[in-house]
Amino acid sequence: FVPIIAGKVSMYVCGMTVYDYCHLGHARVMVVFDMIVRWLRVSNYKVKYVRNITDIDDKIIKRAYENNESIKKLTNRFIRAMREDARKLGVKRPTRAPHATDYIDGMVRMISALIEKRHAYQAQGKDKHGDVFYSVTSFADYGKLSGKSLEDLRAGERVEVDTHTRDPMDFVLWKSAKPGEPSWDSPWGKGRPGWHIECSVMGEHHLGEHFDIHGGGQDLQFPHHENEIAQSEGAHDCKFVNYWMHNGFVRVDEEKMSKSLGNFFTIREILK
Repeated sequence: FVPIIAGKVSMYVCGMTVYDYCHLGHARVMVVFDMIVRWLRVSNYKVKYVRNITDIDDKIIKRAYENNESIKKLTNRFIRAMREDARKLGVKRPTRAPHATDYIDGMVRMISALIEKRHAYQAQGKDKHGDVFYSVTSFADYGKLSGKSLEDLRAGERVEVDTHTRDPMDFVLWKSAKPGEPSWDSPWGKGRPGWHIECSVMGEHHLGEHFDIHGGGQDLQFPHHENEIAQSEGAHDCKFVNYWMHNGFVRVDEEKMSKSLGNFFTIREILK
């Protein structure tokens, strides 16, 4: 490991989407990267560790609606619970824990830059006119992290065909507002950001256009981290991250932990 700046380490880790209590998989992310930060610090590196909080997405909107409570009330409650769980696990707080909704202006700026550089486009058609998509074929290195080619992805992935995109692999950067959903102003009308853009923007804001380490769960390698590379390198024309690190899945009785299999445990259930 050779840092960009001698003696200093910049590290970003994809954090939680706060609509429910943290589970054992989240505990693994917290503990693994806490251990890495501690190891770097005792190795005499000064570490800036950023782990974001996703406080707007489809699951959050749906859960707030089901609970008949505001999005802010829901997310604040689960942020408090997440911090409580981390504290009980002995995990230190990251240097920064940015909330996605505080960086909407930066996301609009990055999307605008991607449109200008012809990496992104506004959807056609009245009902989708406010949507903006990333054009994966515009980025020559798409697939370099996961080792997947676009041809393999098109053949192997069950891609839901969106008639408003130029390619089935193109992904959303900005979603036009639906009635009753939270929204922000943008050059493409009222809407909210897609999931992938938030980490590109928060990483850049706190660590710069090029930083040392980016981490997260194994399930984020594709498409989330692949899309982050396409966005950040497309916008800034420089390398995004030097080292990618992914923790493995939590397995219970040789199967991946998931709600559908009924082998799903929250941190607070286990700690009891």
